[in-house]
Amino acid sequence: MQAKLSTSSVKGFGAQEKAYEVVDSEIKGFLMRVQPTGRKTFYFTYRTQAGVRKRIKIGVLGSNLTLAQARDQALSYAAQVSSGTDIQGEKVTNRKIAKEKLSHTLDAFLTTHYHPWALTNHKSGQQTIDTIRSSFPDLLPLPLSEITLKHIERLRTEKIMGGLKASTVNRKINALRGAISRALDWGILEAHPLAKLKALKMDAGVKARYLSEGEEQRLFKTLTQRDEDIKAARARGNQFRQERGYELMTDLYQFTYADRMTPMIILSLKTGMRRGELFDLRWDDIDLINRVLTIRGEIAKSSKTRHIPLSPIAFETITNWQKQAPTPNGRVFPSDDGDRLDNVKNSWTSILEAAAIESFRWHDMRHDFASKLVMKGVPLNTVRELCGHADLNTTLRYAHLAPDHKADAVALIG
Repeated sequence: MQAKLSTSSVKGFGAQEKAYEVVDSEIKGFLMRVQPTGRKTFYFTYRTQAGVRKRIKIGVLGSNLTLAQARDQALSYAAQVSSGTDIQGEKVTNRKIAKEKLSHTLDAFLTTHYHPWALTNHKSGQQTIDTIRSSFPDLLPLPLSEITLKHIERLRTEKIMGGLKASTVNRKINALRGAISRALDWGILEAHPLAKLKALKMDAGVKARYLSEGEEQRLFKTLTQRDEDIKAARARGNQFRQERGYELMTDLYQFTYADRMTPMIILSLKTGMRRGELFDLRWDDIDLINRVLTIRGEIAKSSKTRHIPLSPIAFETITNWQKQAPTPNGRVFPSDDGDRLDNVKNSWTSILEAAAIESFRWHDMRHDFASKLVMKGVPLNTVRELCGHADLNTTLRYAHLAPDHKADAVALIG
């Protein structure tokens, strides 16, 4: 039926055995449906430009909705339809978009999109994913669109208050920033929430950690003793086996080293290789004739190939290790099962403790290499090339070690 939907008329339409509808005589498409329960619901019907009839629910009378509000909404819908808008279609689309955005939590984005991309395009892709997940667990369930600058600044403050260094916090934030940048590039986000976030200031003059003469002597003495202890233990084990008729294990006394740790440490100290580069080093990368070690671009942090001449001790070490290497045609330092090494943390820690060396990370051997070169008067740009630094600014942290360079400069002014 058709009638003007007014306050009085709406009250007069009561419940019947079957549901029925009343079409408003003033606003085209505006109607009220009355259920057998007496519930009255307002709708707006219209035809799209393609001629398809659609209906959109306005709301239930009395459920935070008055007749006047329903009429106003119907008038708004009528105006949109007259301008060619498909109201119901846009509503469905908007609902779908909202649902997709909700599904793009940081956790889901990392798993579905960023993780596969990072593993393919970044050498340290898995490490980056692990850093984000372990550093920002509170952000994982949030939709990407709800991660704000305020969130990050609060978390950053908490990490600094917790004792983390500014450089460490910056590195963690950069890992997250990189992931969000991908979401922006792929159209998942419309704006970058961290675009205005500035990195924490760091002391560029912090001294690089390198071994003193005494520490280096203790380290080499410890390595020699460690090799001897392992060889002796193997010999005692073989004696035990021989007495009982068991198969003997390889006699380690026929080799220079008891295992891979000594040659790995010496090569790290004397070439400045990064740990990952050492783990990925292959025998094809070493030219023993010309005594040059090559870091391939595919395993280098900078993605640029560099060549490192082997010093006498580095050459001797790698030559001796080749005679006992478990895979003479594969990785120079494979894991026990022949795959890529994961870490050597336990062995490294025990060696440092035995040598009474404190606050010296594996990566500090790289600093030791660069520092010793600078102290011997090697030009900073040469050090940069040997270490594979992306720019000279990184190398400048060692500049203060150059012999008398500041004193000579000041002496020029008399």
